[in-house]
Amino acid sequence: MSAAAGSGGGPMTEQVALPPGIPALRVTPMPADANFHGDIFGGWIMSHVDIAGSIPASRRARGRVATVAVNSFVFKQPVLIGDVVSFYATIQKVGRTSITVDVQVYAQRNPHEEVTVKVTEASLTYVAVGPDRKPRELPPP
Repeated sequence: MSAAAGSGGGPMTEQVALPPGIPALRVTPMPADANFHGDIFGGWIMSHVDIAGSIPASRRARGRVATVAVNSFVFKQPVLIGDVVSFYATIQKVGRTSITVDVQVYAQRNPHEEVTVKVTEASLTYVAVGPDRKPRELPPP
């Protein structure tokens, strides 16, 4: 599976600005992360989205979390070899044991005339787990 070109909307050149704040994660995909057309595998992006989402979730849980649901995942534009990919993760909802995180993904490409495009958006739910890997209540904020 690869992140399909333009599968979620907008023309391929729809430029945006990076959101304010610091990304949870920033990575540059390499040739081994791509299919034979040069598009980065969707699974590579999904893995990094999960890592980025777990960062604010584990901070809020003050410990281990486990991914329990991918609520939505939309590939909007392809990610290419050499893009600088930024993952912005924001907590959207906190329950008794669970934390839902929104992850927005942007690619910066073409270093000579930099272009920024939104490539993916996702929502994931994590559950706080104890040393026994069973759900535990979240500590107070």
